Amino acid sequence: MAGSTLEIKDLHVEIEGTEILKGVNLTINSGEFHAVMGPNGTGKSTLASAIMGHPHYEITQGSVTLNGEDVLEMEVDERAKAGLFLAMQYPSEVSGVTTSDFLRSSINAQREEGDEIPLMQFIKEMDEALDYLEIDKNMAQRYLNEGFSGGEKKRNEILQLLMLKPEIGILDEIDSGLDIDALKIVAKGINKLRDENFGCLIITHYQRLLNYITPDKVHVMMNGRVVKSGGPELAQRLEAEGYDWIKKELGIEDESVEQKA
Repeated sequence: MAGSTLEIKDLHVEIEGTEILKGVNLTINSGEFHAVMGPNGTGKSTLASAIMGHPHYEITQGSVTLNGEDVLEMEVDERAKAGLFLAMQYPSEVSGVTTSDFLRSSINAQREEGDEIPLMQFIKEMDEALDYLEIDKNMAQRYLNEGFSGGEKKRNEILQLLMLKPEIGILDEIDSGLDIDALKIVAKGINKLRDENFGCLIITHYQRLLNYITPDKVHVMMNGRVVKSGGPELAQRLEAEGYDWIKKELGIEDESVEQKA
């Protein structure tokens, strides 16, 4: 699994005839944490949805590859099996399927037939992850996200991340709606995976998450494309000064795309 690379080249995406992404270029390698920041409506969540194959988004130009394989030719489940993971901004509720059953089925879907994860190994790993994220073990027996608070849903996304161990994680505003204690726990879970076998794309509005997860690179999106990149110091400057200095520097009057993304 070492040496994975997610490469996005000149990606253009539209929805209902409106172009949202207008030529995004990003490369995320194993061992790297990238943060994508920007004001509302600049295309950040569209990028995550397009990579994972959301049917409402039409790719009109460009490419997305994982280890040289064409991601855009894969079905959604094939993208997950290939090693991509999306922690959603608004996780869906799934009635009738417990969190535990969902996790075990997801793990087994990535393994060959006859090589399913042994039940006791699964229980041990799940209990350890629940403890690490300070999640009540009863949650594993509740229907997936049904009746969960916003914070519980976000922790559950990180629980899936820890259990599935993808090659590349895409975290779409995983920090939204979290109080400071929950934010620290979510960050702790993400940092636990930080090694040479895991790369991460963190989409966020705020620098506060990056107080606990230090990115290797920070990218700013405006007008549906990446307009500036830098190191952790870029996120710190955005926190202190906002985005107006970038707009002035680049001559951008309206940073949003036509349709909120």
